[in-house]
Amino acid sequence: MNHSILGQGLVLGATAVAGFGTMLALLAMRRSSPSRLEASRISLKIYAVFMWLANLTMVRALLQDDFSVSYVAKVGSRASPEWVKIVSLWSSLEGSILLWGAVLGIYGWFFAASMKNRFPEYVPGALTIFHIIAVFFGCLIAGPADPFTPMAEVPADGPGPNPLLQNHILMVVHPPLLYFGYVGMTVPFCIASAALMKGQITPGWLKPLRQWTHVAWIFLTLGIIVGGWWAYEVLGWGGYWAWDPVENASFLPWLAATGYLHSTVAQERRKIFKAWTLSLVLASFILTILGTFMTRSGVFNSVHSFTQSPIGPIFLAFLAVTIVFSVVLLSARMHLLEDEGKIAALMSREAAFLLNNVVFVVFTFTVLLGTVFPLVTEAIKGVKISVGEPYFDQMAAPIGLVLVFLMGIGPILPWGRPDMKQVKEAMILPIVGAIVAAGLGTLHERSSLWTLATFAGCGFAATATLRDMWKPIADRRQRRQEGILKAAQAALSANRRRFGGYVIHIGVIAIIAAIAGSRAYKTSVEVSLAPGESAQVEDITLTYLKTRANQAPHRFEVAADFAVTTQSGSALGTFSPMLVYYPSQREPIGTPDVRTMGNRDIYFSLLAFEKDGSRVSVKAYIMPMVPWLWWSIPILALGSIISLWPRRRRKWQENKATLAAGVKT
Repeated sequence: MNHSILGQGLVLGATAVAGFGTMLALLAMRRSSPSRLEASRISLKIYAVFMWLANLTMVRALLQDDFSVSYVAKVGSRASPEWVKIVSLWSSLEGSILLWGAVLGIYGWFFAASMKNRFPEYVPGALTIFHIIAVFFGCLIAGPADPFTPMAEVPADGPGPNPLLQNHILMVVHPPLLYFGYVGMTVPFCIASAALMKGQITPGWLKPLRQWTHVAWIFLTLGIIVGGWWAYEVLGWGGYWAWDPVENASFLPWLAATGYLHSTVAQERRKIFKAWTLSLVLASFILTILGTFMTRSGVFNSVHSFTQSPIGPIFLAFLAVTIVFSVVLLSARMHLLEDEGKIAALMSREAAFLLNNVVFVVFTFTVLLGTVFPLVTEAIKGVKISVGEPYFDQMAAPIGLVLVFLMGIGPILPWGRPDMKQVKEAMILPIVGAIVAAGLGTLHERSSLWTLATFAGCGFAATATLRDMWKPIADRRQRRQEGILKAAQAALSANRRRFGGYVIHIGVIAIIAAIAGSRAYKTSVEVSLAPGESAQVEDITLTYLKTRANQAPHRFEVAADFAVTTQSGSALGTFSPMLVYYPSQREPIGTPDVRTMGNRDIYFSLLAFEKDGSRVSVKAYIMPMVPWLWWSIPILALGSIISLWPRRRRKWQENKATLAAGVKT
């Protein structure tokens, strides 16, 4: 099988189908043609099939070591394990764009299917925009980012993928999660654009806008957290977030999308923030394209980014077109986006949502400024500067604290004009939670003012959230004398979206507390030890035992064994951090040994070793509260599932046709 010809043919076929679908969707939009609209839906499904077949063709070429394909020659290796060969699909630029096309096809398929026979006044516009985006990525894959280009001279073997990408199993899930988050922002962008082109926004059209944004948001959220987990367990520096430009590239659309998900609640409930809400949706997609440019243009140096490539200017042009299109569309329709309601009082829930929006926009601008400012300065003045962690930490800490407070105050304040007596009563329990959380923080001698303030905010928000989750359950139990499980099930069914949002808030609160605690209480020691020598870090004693070497098919590993005990003499086992050597990498890749022990991680990173095993250098960390970051993953996923789970139809709705027929009879 000639993988190059087959792959190129599938990509060209997908691009042609998307182009044909664009014309069909345009005609359906102008002439209200159901047949053309249906044909445009079918074209998106064909696009998805072709793109997925192209990806499977590349996977097959990687697994079969077909070095006649340029991408396989670039990232393939006969010695790589099969899982690494599959992961190689997204390990370099051309393959990552190919996967982008496949994920775009999945979203297109499900979006087209979900809109069948619904919203005929909006769907043609949304499908037109989606097809145009599909054509762009199809042309990109078929042209400057073509992974199927045949090799003039076929090499006998390849270098394998970037060693950092084959050094941990999390690379199997981290990039796909990010792609599903990034690409997923396309659908809300198309929905919002269709609403603006139509010049009206109905409540019915807002529902799929919110749902599709939430789907992309949860994938992006999990991708960011898993990416931090990967960095934590692979890079060996004892951290999980460094405000790296490419980390920020994923964080920026997340901030905009999170702001939208909050803003849409006020829009649906009080008919306010219409222009703001749509602006945040458009901004989420624009920031996704910006992040893609940052990752794939080669303008930023990062362990996460790809090398210099010709697609950077193309993405920049696409970004410019997207920005101009969005600004013109918003400007032309701004007069149609006047709010129907208004903020009734300063101490109201809608006022809290307004402040929440402002803070998210400020946060987004702060991160964006710190990320692109060095690039702009270098382009204009030719001077290289760096904006590092101190800037981001100093700016993010107060902004994050305000967001935590708003997360707690939101459930307390009512819609409209408040009864201040009830508000004060509702504040009592959260204030107690804040005091307790801050009090627990004072038990640690290294608690700073910021740490205590963060814990107090987390305690306040968590208590307010749990109180608001419990209130409808308690009210129902009191009214109907039901058991707690039945009352909880009924309350959950009555408002899944609200409960799901609160579960997500609990997960976010856990993340914020973990960041504050791990940064404040982290302890580390760097030592050089001979066999039998020991070192102490907090209540942990590590004793160097020996050095071991292992030659794997695709790499060479050197591990140092340490016996670890507590002060009481309890054995915690043998820790074996490694340095791993790959043929394509001059410097070794560290592989820390990380163990979760209750509420903390014990983290060993091997720095250097003598070849005869006579001495090793190791850095040991005690990382309190870091496990909370990873425990938040199932909490966030559960909250999103609850929010997005479709409500069951009542029997009278399901049997409406049968009942009507019975009446006629």
